[in-house]
Amino acid sequence: MTAEKPRLHVLLAGPRGFCAGVDRAIRIVEEALKHHGAPVYVRHEIVHNRFVVEGLERKGAVFVEELSEIPDPTRPVVFSAHGVPKSVPAEATSRQMYFLDATCPLVSKVHREAERHSARGRHLLLIGHHGHPEVVGTMGQLPEGGVTVIDDAEAARGVLPPAGVPLAYTTQTTLSVDDTAEIVAILRARFPDMEGPAKEDICYATTNRQAAVKAVAARSDLVIVVGAPNSSNSVRLREVAERAGAARAVMVQRGGELDPAIADGCATVGITAGASAPEVLVTEVLDRLRERFDITVEDVTVAIEDVTFRAPPMRAFA
Repeated sequence: MTAEKPRLHVLLAGPRGFCAGVDRAIRIVEEALKHHGAPVYVRHEIVHNRFVVEGLERKGAVFVEELSEIPDPTRPVVFSAHGVPKSVPAEATSRQMYFLDATCPLVSKVHREAERHSARGRHLLLIGHHGHPEVVGTMGQLPEGGVTVIDDAEAARGVLPPAGVPLAYTTQTTLSVDDTAEIVAILRARFPDMEGPAKEDICYATTNRQAAVKAVAARSDLVIVVGAPNSSNSVRLREVAERAGAARAVMVQRGGELDPAIADGCATVGITAGASAPEVLVTEVLDRLRERFDITVEDVTVAIEDVTFRAPPMRAFA
């Protein structure tokens, strides 16, 4: 006689998974492959998810870190959703390369804000993580020395921007909403004349996914975040879950990585996914839990998203 599986209640956070910017970026690569054939080169991971990247590689996409790695400059190249410094399209143009820019439109908005502040003589305080591709891309919109990156509250307390220069701030789009609010408050207290964005730069998808994970974390013994360790928004989801009341929060990239025994002794488990993780990976995690538990699933939805971004048209090229 088969032993009865222990019961486990699963709270599925909504929204979760793909955002409009990620969906658009993937569509651009797929349309380029359809229109121009393989190979299509992509500078940096199109989005931070190995499942997505490997799926596009099987279709003929080739991922590189720099344009100099592309052996055939006559083939199309796509810039990732995170955005690139101005020097990258300038290099592509100088080499007469056909390129498609898959930068998320909300990241492009931050780029335009940064340029506007710089044009008005302001030094930019960029709240974000050193070395993240989005931060590198935003810094690359301005002259060298025009940006100071603020990683955290401690950095905000100690930053010494150029004396006598007006200040403005902007943010990476995938930060913790709560952490960013704290950093902005510190900066405003120190620099009350600092200019800010007309509208919050943390994107709607990041904000919604963090609100959703807070809603499930408060009721969960464990929260599982489906996402990649180099995905800023996924890492933030795990941090937010822990702060919002979950006894434990873990991140996995695939269902196969998850040891379902991690949920032993739990009554309720929350599940969410970063903005670059497709829903099929959430299904994998649910299936993995079903191997050990008799699960019931409850959707916990805090917002309905209907945002879409149009992909650029494909054109013929020599």
